[in-house]
Amino acid sequence: MTASSLPRPPRPRGRVLDARLHLLSRQVLDRHDVPVTTIDDLAFSPVPREGAHDREEVTGARTYVVDALLTGAALVVRVFGGRAPTSVWERVGWQHVSDVGTAIHLGVDGDELDVTWTERWVRDKIIRHIPGGRHDPE
Repeated sequence: MTASSLPRPPRPRGRVLDARLHLLSRQVLDRHDVPVTTIDDLAFSPVPREGAHDREEVTGARTYVVDALLTGAALVVRVFGGRAPTSVWERVGWQHVSDVGTAIHLGVDGDELDVTWTERWVRDKIIRHIPGGRHDPE
């Protein structure tokens, strides 16, 4: 039996992404191409077993899909070590992702997401009190 006569394993439905190559440390842009954040980690969920392929049932391998993009205080944890508690992660649901390319494009405004709360807080509590901080520069 030659390698060319072996049946090809079934490909999973949807787009197959390499998490390190296509997702992690990528910039996230909202629907107006305004930078929102970068991706620090991912949340996965298993695909239900009802649609499992024969190969998966034999090998015990599971298929996972991206559930959410996670962003937060990962830089501090990388510098000082340890593991960030789940409470510091901000989640961007995968349902908001409209395109994956050199950047991750969302189909919503960045201001609608909890990810930008720190920027909004700094803008509203600090920047607006600086003279000229209430409008765009001309």
